[in-house]
Amino acid sequence: MCLSIPGKLIEITAQLDETFRVGRVSFDGVIKEVSLALVPEAKVNDYVMVHVGAAISVVDEEEAKKTFEILMQLGELHDLDPSIDDA
Repeated sequence: MCLSIPGKLIEITAQLDETFRVGRVSFDGVIKEVSLALVPEAKVNDYVMVHVGAAISVVDEEEAKKTFEILMQLGELHDLDPSIDDA
């Protein structure tokens, strides 16, 4: 199944121009580098939906937190953090 995961943009780490940027996104404490090329409007502290290493949209904080909680309950975050067991 393909799905995107909401996370909080905590830092812009590289910027070639206004479009080609990379940032650090926190997924409940798990930090990943993601491309921000598809969301030029995203700024630090925004919540973004991330799919295959790229932020694809900016979302509301409340909706992002609800979605993340549901994904945790469904056990759909295995690939996000290798320390999560399949037990």
